Amino acid sequence: MNLEELNKEYDKLQEKYGAKELSAIYNGGCLKHPDFCFVFMNPTGKNPASSKTWEGIRAPWLGTKKSWDLFFSLNLLSEDIYKEIKIRKGQEWDVKFAKRVYEDVEKHKVFITNLGKCTQIDARPLPDSIYKKYLKLLFREIEIVAPKIILLFGNQVSSLILKEKIAVSKVRRKEFIKEINKKSIPFIQYFILLEMEGLI
Repeated sequence: MNLEELNKEYDKLQEKYGAKELSAIYNGGCLKHPDFCFVFMNPTGKNPASSKTWEGIRAPWLGTKKSWDLFFSLNLLSEDIYKEIKIRKGQEWDVKFAKRVYEDVEKHKVFITNLGKCTQIDARPLPDSIYKKYLKLLFREIEIVAPKIILLFGNQVSSLILKEKIAVSKVRRKEFIKEINKKSIPFIQYFILLEMEGLI
């Protein structure tokens, strides 16, 4: 199964678990051996790519500002792109600009995805039972992309992926090793990267 085939499976799950009027958001960035893979929770309708009429990439965090602060602070986003993101309103993100942003993400050897691809109208919490429907597909996604390090965001995402109860505040410095396709990959909390860069 390749990424295009995975996207078709994500579309099916959108019909089951997402808002019917919205499209699934997939992933984006460096698709071959990125240095970092960032795994967030799930997308919302604020992303313009969730519109049924959108004809560009369906990648996370389009149309937002705050989330890109993290990537810029870690030197994983160019200053010119970051400045343009900060002045654009959500509805001003078009297909061309979204492509430019993710070309920059790719250049910085970063892959961005969500555990759940089922777009919701808002940022409502989803039960573990829905996220679990995505785990096998996410691991296949990771296998295909083959990142060096995976950074997890939040207790729920971390607990489900690592299959143990995780309290982020207690494992900030801990590295978890998981084997995917016979390769050992480190999974860490994003706090570690922030500490390495002297940001916290």
